[in-house]
Amino acid sequence: MTVWALGINHETAPLDVRGRFAVATDQLAPTIKRLQDALTGKPEATLLSTCNRTEIYGSGDLQALDRSLDWLAQAGGVSAQTLRSHAYTLQNDEVARHAFRVASGLDSMVLGEAQILGQMKDAVRAAESAGALGTTLHQLFQRSFAVAKEVRTVTEIGAHSISMTAAAVRLAGQLFEDIKDLSVLFVGAGEMIELAATHFAAKSPKKIVITNRTASRGELLASRFGATTMALSDLPERLGEFDVVISCTASTLPLIGLGAVERALKKRKHKPMFMVDLAVPRDIEPDVKQLDDVYLYTVDDLATVVQVGRESRQAAVAQAEVIIDDGVRGFMHWLDQRARVPVIQELQQQVGFWREAEIARARKLLAKGASPEEALQALAKGLSQKMLHGAMTGLQASDPEQQAASQQAIERLFLRGADRQR
Repeated sequence: MTVWALGINHETAPLDVRGRFAVATDQLAPTIKRLQDALTGKPEATLLSTCNRTEIYGSGDLQALDRSLDWLAQAGGVSAQTLRSHAYTLQNDEVARHAFRVASGLDSMVLGEAQILGQMKDAVRAAESAGALGTTLHQLFQRSFAVAKEVRTVTEIGAHSISMTAAAVRLAGQLFEDIKDLSVLFVGAGEMIELAATHFAAKSPKKIVITNRTASRGELLASRFGATTMALSDLPERLGEFDVVISCTASTLPLIGLGAVERALKKRKHKPMFMVDLAVPRDIEPDVKQLDDVYLYTVDDLATVVQVGRESRQAAVAQAEVIIDDGVRGFMHWLDQRARVPVIQELQQQVGFWREAEIARARKLLAKGASPEEALQALAKGLSQKMLHGAMTGLQASDPEQQAASQQAIERLFLRGADRQR
């Protein structure tokens, strides 16, 4: 049994490339179904997609790995060659180590961040609902979650880590004298926006407004922070009201264009705007960054800010790697054992056939008047001949190498130890 993984992340692909392959949480299950339909035999598959990575995990035929890469390239609208230049492929213990490191926050842009664990669980639930999560991947991810829990319990990997949203608040505080004087707009109502709103609300800004495609979700989030809401269609006209704009939606196209920001700056008489685009693909057109009075940060721009304190946590990383090593060994042992199950079952079935055949033969002998001793001797001889037939055939093979291999196998399996039974 082989497990494999294919992916791109913040270290191998730039933001705009990652954006081509991003999949919203509510689209994970149907996307996995489309992937399975494109693969022969519908192998096990799980799709993990965040702002920092898109990864496919699979189990079974390695040919499915190549076909998955072709399928992903087509889904992202790029050539397979282009995707290969940014992608990594992993097999067996490499897959386990990678999955365990991802779940534990060791492979994240924010070292030790906990959000990825919830995103992995979402991916597993989506694969399960799509009927794509088999025994092997189930075992891989359950062990990933167990390893991540131990890492976070035993080490201080998450201590003093700065999240993307916390970094955004820090940068806003450096740009403006007092966050309490600011008007803040949140575009979206997902988990990242909720985290950002929590951090900003703690600084008591003058005004918080939330806009979201689904109004009810925006209203629910606004009620938590004493904020107000506005229609997403009003965004271009009202953009100039806000000093801070934080956006993170699942839109496949930018919601905030260069022209809208230019008009907003005119209304503001070029008072600075601080904008954070946490979405992948982008919510804010990249050209906005070139405007003199706009400070636009993407998830990749925030990377240098969140690296603070990384060096001081290297001892925790070393501890975590030890835990992960142990987890990898455990998974590979399970995988090896599972690979032997079909052989064990076939062997037991074959021995069962032999046993039943010799019992039937012994009963016939008894029915013909043979003594119990004669029937037992015949049964034992018949079983012995059947069990040794393959071994004897191997010893009599014309190929010397096959003879030698058969002899070693016989000595190991039938003649073990110095005290052989005579």
